[in-house]
Amino acid sequence: MRGRLQQVRLQAVTGFEAGEKNRKIAASLRVSERSVERWRRQWREEGLAGVASKGSPGRPRLSDMQIARLERELERGPLAHGWADQRWTLARVKTMIGRLFHVSYTVEGTWRLLRRHGWSWQQPTRRAIERDDHSVELWKREVWPRVRAPRR
Repeated sequence: MRGRLQQVRLQAVTGFEAGEKNRKIAASLRVSERSVERWRRQWREEGLAGVASKGSPGRPRLSDMQIARLERELERGPLAHGWADQRWTLARVKTMIGRLFHVSYTVEGTWRLLRRHGWSWQQPTRRAIERDDHSVELWKREVWPRVRAPRR
C-alpha cells in the first residue's frame, strides 16, 4: 500500500514539473484537489523528500516491558484496580492500559493485543455447585423450543 501511495505522489510531482493545474492532476490520479495542493506545497518547500509517503501511523504498540507489566497487572485481578468484581472485560483492560501506559486502544485492538500475547477469553475452571445438569437438559428440550424465536 505504501508503495502505491508513493507512486501516486511521484506522478503528481511529474505533473507539477510539467506545469499542470491541481484540478487536472487530481482528476488524472483520482485523488482530492486538497491532497494535490498539500503535495505541491510540500514539494515546493522540501523537494521530493517533502512528498515522500510516511505510511500510516499504525497501531500504538506496547514495549516488551510494558506487556510484562500488563500481564502482572492482569494477574492481580480487577479488584486490585478498583472494579467491584473479579471479571476482566475488554473495556476494563482497555481502561487499565490507558491508565498505566497512556496509550489508547480500541476494544477490538485490546482483544487483538491480548490474543497476540497468548491471552484468551476466560472459561470457569469448575462448575457451580448449584448446577443441576438434569434440569438444564430438560429446559433445553422442553422450554427452549417454545420460547425460541421462529426462523425467518
